[in-house]
Amino acid sequence: MIIKNMFSKPIDRDIKGVIKVGQDDDANIKQELEEYVVTRELQKHFSDFFASYKRGITGNTDKMGVWISGFFGSGKSHFLKILSYLLENKEVGGKKAIDYFVDDNKISDHMVLADMKLAGTIPTDVVLFNIDSKSEVNGKQSKVAIVSVLQNVFNEMQGFSGSNPFLADLERNLMEEGKYDLFKEKFEDSFGSAWEESRSDFDFIQDDVVEVLDEIGFMSVEAGRNFCEKATGEYTYKVEDFARLVKKYLDKKESNHHIVFLIDEIGQYIGDDSKLMLNLQTVTEDLGTACGGKAWIIVTSQQDIDSITKTKGNDFSKIQGRFDTRLSLSSANVDEVIKKRILEKNEAGKQTLTLLYDDKATVIKNLILFNDGVEKKLYSDRENFADIYPFIPYQFNLLGSVLTSIRTHGASGKHLAEGERSMLALFKESAVKVMNDEPGTIVPFNMFYDALEQFLDHSHKGVISRALDNEYLNPNHEKECFDVNVLKTLFMIKYVKEIKANIENITSLMVSNVNDDRMALAQQVEDALKRLVRQTLVQKNGDIYVFLTDEEQEINRAIESQNVDSGEVIAKVSEMIFDGLYDEKKYRYPAFNGRYAFAFNQVVDDKPYKANQNNDITLKILTPNSDERADETTMRILSGQSNCVLVVLPDDRTFLDEIRSALQIEKFIRFDATNTVTQFESIKEAKKVEMRERNGAAKLFLSESLKNAEIYVSGDKIQSGAKEIASKINDALGKLVSTVYHKLSYIDAAMSESDIRTLFKNNGQQLTLAGTNTAKNELALHDVNDYIALNTQRHMKTSMKSILERFLKAPYGFVEADVQWLVAKLFKDGEIAMFVNNEAVTLLSRSEEEIIRYLTRKEFNEKLMTEKRVKANEKQKKSVRTVMKELFNVTSASDDDDAIMRSFLGYASNLKNDLEKLDIYYATQSAYPGKNIILTGKKLMTDTMQMKYSAEFFAFVDQKKDDFLDFAEDYEPVKKFFAGEQKTLFDKALKLMKTYDDSKTFIVNGDIESVVKNVNDVLKKPSPYFEIFKLPELLDKFISLYGSLLKETQKPIDIAISDARQRVFEDLKDKKCHDKLADKYIRLFQEISDKANHCANIADLQNIKLEADALKVRCLNEISDEEAKLIACEQSAEQFDNCDSETTAPAVKVKKKKTLSIKSINAASTWQIENETDVKKYIAELEKELMNTLEEDTIINIEF
Repeated sequence: MIIKNMFSKPIDRDIKGVIKVGQDDDANIKQELEEYVVTRELQKHFSDFFASYKRGITGNTDKMGVWISGFFGSGKSHFLKILSYLLENKEVGGKKAIDYFVDDNKISDHMVLADMKLAGTIPTDVVLFNIDSKSEVNGKQSKVAIVSVLQNVFNEMQGFSGSNPFLADLERNLMEEGKYDLFKEKFEDSFGSAWEESRSDFDFIQDDVVEVLDEIGFMSVEAGRNFCEKATGEYTYKVEDFARLVKKYLDKKESNHHIVFLIDEIGQYIGDDSKLMLNLQTVTEDLGTACGGKAWIIVTSQQDIDSITKTKGNDFSKIQGRFDTRLSLSSANVDEVIKKRILEKNEAGKQTLTLLYDDKATVIKNLILFNDGVEKKLYSDRENFADIYPFIPYQFNLLGSVLTSIRTHGASGKHLAEGERSMLALFKESAVKVMNDEPGTIVPFNMFYDALEQFLDHSHKGVISRALDNEYLNPNHEKECFDVNVLKTLFMIKYVKEIKANIENITSLMVSNVNDDRMALAQQVEDALKRLVRQTLVQKNGDIYVFLTDEEQEINRAIESQNVDSGEVIAKVSEMIFDGLYDEKKYRYPAFNGRYAFAFNQVVDDKPYKANQNNDITLKILTPNSDERADETTMRILSGQSNCVLVVLPDDRTFLDEIRSALQIEKFIRFDATNTVTQFESIKEAKKVEMRERNGAAKLFLSESLKNAEIYVSGDKIQSGAKEIASKINDALGKLVSTVYHKLSYIDAAMSESDIRTLFKNNGQQLTLAGTNTAKNELALHDVNDYIALNTQRHMKTSMKSILERFLKAPYGFVEADVQWLVAKLFKDGEIAMFVNNEAVTLLSRSEEEIIRYLTRKEFNEKLMTEKRVKANEKQKKSVRTVMKELFNVTSASDDDDAIMRSFLGYASNLKNDLEKLDIYYATQSAYPGKNIILTGKKLMTDTMQMKYSAEFFAFVDQKKDDFLDFAEDYEPVKKFFAGEQKTLFDKALKLMKTYDDSKTFIVNGDIESVVKNVNDVLKKPSPYFEIFKLPELLDKFISLYGSLLKETQKPIDIAISDARQRVFEDLKDKKCHDKLADKYIRLFQEISDKANHCANIADLQNIKLEADALKVRCLNEISDEEAKLIACEQSAEQFDNCDSETTAPAVKVKKKKTLSIKSINAASTWQIENETDVKKYIAELEKELMNTLEEDTIINIEF
């Protein structure tokens, strides 16, 4: 039995493969009605539709929209046409449309059938059209595109012009006035042809139209010309005008007359244009409101209404309300139609096929396999095999997806407008091709292509036809060529996401018989794909193969011409690894919670990933491109000779090829500014996607290569149990770090800035590890100390920067905090000295905070210098301790040089302050003893306090030890002198000796002079401290003797004062000025007498005698002056009284008196006379002085 004989209906009978709206010849309509399969899904759709439609028949409804959705080829257009036949109740072949459904029992529910019959009895105008074919070329750009098409088809349905709405309005007006038939008759008489045939050429018949309109009395010539001019302009479509026209039309018809607009592919027409959607909403709303369920709009779309309205962004809630009836055709519906209408088998066929399946079930299951993770239906059992044979279950869904994708990408526009290529026809035509084969033949997926070819655009169809003529692919020019069939398969699944075009899946699609050898078929497919790739008809993306259109082939050739050197490929590999697959920039050593992170150089095939990499260790990846790849022994040697982890990738170039292809695409997209292929923007966009996919695939393949790589480090091949790439590389880096940074273990305690603070507050206590006597980080301290000491031997200071650079690198790998603590510890222990800006940093000169800042802040890394410190020897320390004991009376407990120095300088500062206080005494009294000792001490303290470094301090104190000890011995009595009674006695003695010194000219007394000599002997000694005890007795004796002498000296002084007073008062007696001057003189002489009584100084007492004489002379002169003034006043008064006398007595001239002391005339205190000449000499001198005192009218009184 051949396949043809298995079907219950002839498989080769004529079935229309394309459902075209507007294809209405009776033979086709009859076949459509007879063979229309009402599936379970359609039973419900008919029920829902006619239940909704009935509401407009039995009453009013504004929910008069029906939205039919389904994928391309699902039978939407066919369903729409069947609805139009039923609503119109069209008579075909002597039968009404509804009768075909009744006679064949197509509808199982009698209630639904009753609703359908009711709809058939209602007079209905059906307007069925494909909107794309009815729309003008630029119609979609208009926001009233939908209403314009509806109004035009509405006009056309009435027999009016469907292309010129002005003419349609004219025809409607003529009809309303009963003149339309007359107009057509007169026009044909005038023009010679029927109006319906001529109106499309309105521009050329305007004169005739005007003439006829005037002739029938419809409008004047002038009005006719105005109309014609207007009719050539642009018509203004308004939704409300259209709704009013439909309402007016229905009102003129008999009661309950309906009109139904059936619009095919409205969703495709609207696309993403929200203006068109808005226009459809307005039309539906106005028609629903105006006509109350008598005017219906039924549309088809690949998308359901919800998904369309959601993506538009506007508020389309109203249109959703109007399109209340929503019918969705699924793939299951298509499957059922195809099975019933085409694939239904006769009994013999069923039995043959079930037996065949029983025999080949296991083979079939192993023959048809898919590995992309997307479910594809296969035969479920023997009955399923018999029902679907010669097809495979997955082909139904997959072909539906293919049709939808071709509709979007690969079919020409005119065919899209004319209708759908139904899946039913595709299956039927494919089955016809194998109908003469024996059972076992299966329709391969490529066979569907032939049924689709005439509907494809040239860019796709041309590729296939040229492939058939390709000498390389089809050398024998066979009609059926396996390579081309593979190409057809790839074309059909090119835009389908449900299947991956890899070799396994393509092999399954190419199965053509249940007896095929899958392995042989897979090899055949692989070979064919290689040939297709070489011919640039197919492109390989990883393990995926892609069909290329003419434009894509042109772009691919342009892409292949892009030059990509190996360096660019390796740079991309580096980026994928170091910025993705292994993006660690540092290896974290596990000790101390990952405190130590080691940066490593990132290298792929000797090309550093980034510039300026100068780390101690390297991670090097060797790709199949590398010249360094060699056998295992060589790789071990190479890894042992360098601080490097070698990751040798397997010899699989797939990821390199993918990266090269991606880079070629990237270059093409970036630099293709002038090439002619830039017009294919959609293909270029697809290439961008491909570039991303290739990069993704490359990363995947590279990841696999890394997982399977061989890793070498330090001369060994790593055998890591880890599965992850990162873990494997980290294991290797860990081993490398342990080798390169082998002194990292010198840090046995992690330190931080807080530990440095603790260090300085710890007063030199040794830090040890818990539970041991071992000092922390002892080995590290030793190495840092040695490094600084070595530089010091070379007469160089070592900066903090240099220390960091050395110990942060191999073989140490310390962190900054470690090094800072190590330097701080060495400084604190006195092992090193520190300097900032060439000034010594010590615990004396800087605060703890300053020192910590110097150690820890980057700004001081270059400024902070260190050198090995020279420690004080035992002799020097002993000298310092001795001096401290003797001078300050303290003992230093610390053995630390800095601590001893700090303590010493503190005491020295205090002592210096004490000495400066004593120095003030010498400023007021230079006779105090010990001044030189104080100066010596001050200098010693000052010089000591200038010391900045402990080394020079200890050397200085040791050198000046004797000076310090001498000072300590000498200073003690000086300190006691000023602190005790000695200073008081000394001050008293100094005061008395000054009194003596002032009076010694007048003293001739051996006892006093002897006492004074003894006192001065004590006072003038450099160190009188042990003689001062003699002073109290000597001073008492001096006071006694001096007091007696003072009394004797005072007696003549008292007599002289008394004589002077007596002389003055004798002169004052009986004088006119007596009363005026007497009290004053009594007081003055009393004062000088008191002064003499209280005077303790003989020299001062002698001077009082002179003062008494001077006072006497002054008083006498004052008496004389006062007396003269009083006499002169009396004479003036007498002259005034006698002014009337004729004669006036001459005035008596009164002489002045002037008193002088003989001492003022004779300065000499003594005269020495030996002879007469001496007498004459002194007399002459006295005469001369006396002559000089003479004054006119003055009596000179000389007082002796």
